[in-house]
Amino acid sequence: MINLRFTHIAAVLSYAFLAACGQSNTPTRSPDGYDLSNPQKFNMPESLLEISGIQFSKGNSDTVYAVQDEEGKIFRLRLGDDRAKHSKFSKSGDYEDLAILKGQMFVLKSNGTIFSFTKPMGEEAGMVNEIKGMLPKGEYEGMFADESDNRLYVLCKNCKTDKGTSESTGYILKVESADKLVMEKTFVVNADDVENSPGKKNTRFQPSALAKNPQTGEWFILSSANNSLVVCDGAFKTKAAYDLNSGSFLQPEGIAFDIHNNLYISNEGDELSTGNILKFVYSTQKARKQ
Repeated sequence: MINLRFTHIAAVLSYAFLAACGQSNTPTRSPDGYDLSNPQKFNMPESLLEISGIQFSKGNSDTVYAVQDEEGKIFRLRLGDDRAKHSKFSKSGDYEDLAILKGQMFVLKSNGTIFSFTKPMGEEAGMVNEIKGMLPKGEYEGMFADESDNRLYVLCKNCKTDKGTSESTGYILKVESADKLVMEKTFVVNADDVENSPGKKNTRFQPSALAKNPQTGEWFILSSANNSLVVCDGAFKTKAAYDLNSGSFLQPEGIAFDIHNNLYISNEGDELSTGNILKFVYSTQKARKQ
């Protein structure tokens, strides 16, 4: 009896310790091919404490391009570097995401303004185009460039058109030149599945980043407001929603895939933690047959 009591007490204490650390004995649900509970972590230098968007050029993970939400700079570094080089493209502001399309860099400001310039190498970005008025007034954080159709996909985080609903409106912009974007059409992501998923906080889905899985064509959409990852099909119909453990995902703001289909998610830091990028290696053994 004493042994049984001791075992029970030990189990309770173990569970309490795991809960306090933001963990549980429940296996983490993950998209096919990935294990969200087993990341490779890369801490960012101090200049990227508030890292927001990340991207690779043509899926090449040798160099990560990033923006942070205070300075008008593009940062570039190798994963594991303790310093990042940067190129200035604008004054200080709230910059949330970036995309690379055929050697052209696009940066999304939270008010919907888009900056474009040739992929920089020096301290200044050179010729910069500031494109205003393409998107309705609102707050924006997620943008993706699809080289297969030469278009930018932008998701609204907080817009009047979505107020009081579980939907987030997206906009597809055709890139006609470095300084000319054409509004083509809109799309909608319905986040009902996110809000109703087990363990989800009572917080409205607010997209903070999106990326297209190069192998499946699925859209992976982050929401830092309620620490979730939504997977949609090619037409943006929600297929699944996943909770992101706050112990690993402090504030997920950026997402990207490399040419090998590995998944990367960037997190802003805080007073106690550095910003970071988490790498999730793609495994065919973890991918179920479709």
